[in-house]
Amino acid sequence: MDISNQSAIFIAIGALLLISLAVNAVGQRTALPRVTLLLLLGVAAGSEGLNLLPEGLTNSFELVTDIALLMVGFLLGGKLVFAQFRNSGSQVLWISLMGALVTAILVYLGAALIGVSYDVALLLGAIASATAPAAIYDVIDESKLQSNYANTLLAVVAIDDAWALLLFGVCIAIASAINGHAIADSLAFVAWDIGGAVLLGLAIGLPASYLTGRMKPGQPMLIEAMGCVLLCGGLAQAFHVSYLISAIVMGVCIANFARHHDYPFHEIENIEWPFMVLFFVLAGASIDLSAIVTIGLLGLVYTVTRCLGKWLGAFIGGTLSGAPAMTRNWMGLAMLPQAGVGIGLALAAAQYFPDHRQVLLSVVVSTTVFFELAGPVLTRLTLQQAMRH
Repeated sequence: MDISNQSAIFIAIGALLLISLAVNAVGQRTALPRVTLLLLLGVAAGSEGLNLLPEGLTNSFELVTDIALLMVGFLLGGKLVFAQFRNSGSQVLWISLMGALVTAILVYLGAALIGVSYDVALLLGAIASATAPAAIYDVIDESKLQSNYANTLLAVVAIDDAWALLLFGVCIAIASAINGHAIADSLAFVAWDIGGAVLLGLAIGLPASYLTGRMKPGQPMLIEAMGCVLLCGGLAQAFHVSYLISAIVMGVCIANFARHHDYPFHEIENIEWPFMVLFFVLAGASIDLSAIVTIGLLGLVYTVTRCLGKWLGAFIGGTLSGAPAMTRNWMGLAMLPQAGVGIGLALAAAQYFPDHRQVLLSVVVSTTVFFELAGPVLTRLTLQQAMRH
């Protein structure tokens, strides 16, 4: 039988979608969430394992990632309904801020104490502050364990990466000064990345919140919601701003100002899962297992201090905001997954400091194996704890 590359791609996608049904069933009956199982499936099917995925599919990883994260950003923004967070808004701000800041500080101190240069330690600290919104959102969606804790976690994750980008910009500027470079360019880059993303999200989200559901009376069509998401992502990339933040801001606008604000999110939820399956499988297939053996002590320190920083930061933020004990004690463990955003920051740092490219990518990519496989397990564990309280 002659199988062309296109045929192989179709066969692989079809097989993965069917296998995801079994993965979903296993995830509901075991301690492993489907995110972790799909990542393991990707590792097994990728070049590090049986090498079953066609090259054309693995080369599409970046496109699949962008679409999946755009949907996740839009859905996360939809959870930020102002009326629902009047009582927990301070918790969200303090926990997300301290979770990012304390993590960055502890990772920096840990790396510096074992002799890593100050500029590399700063960059690793900033990168460590980011989380993986896709993994956390999917664990909550899969578990169906809805609670105030779960809603707060989604809100924290929605703005956590904005703090991470701010910290990244500051650390890039300081590292540039250490190396004798001008810092204005790096500060302008981050200001535009975040500020431009917010403006773009508002520019699309505000008109969309008024127009959605009016082209077809009653409720919006899928094409409206998907059109807004893809338009947002394309313009964000064209203007070189954060498409994740743009999608979140757009979702916030529609959730708070649209007349039928639930409908666009339900439409996206109905088609999101196939993209998420491909995203997590291809993410697993892209993991470089050989990098694990190269990181040594620095990788161990990065992993331990990031775990401690997320937990301690969330505890401090929860204490400052008067959050319930459940939130203070467990929220940090739920925020451990790290993948796309962290790797993206590592790549951006490598462009600024090419001499540090190898160490930055080796540490971040290799530790992603732990954080993406074990992180979702801990996230679901905290959700189960919340239901018991």
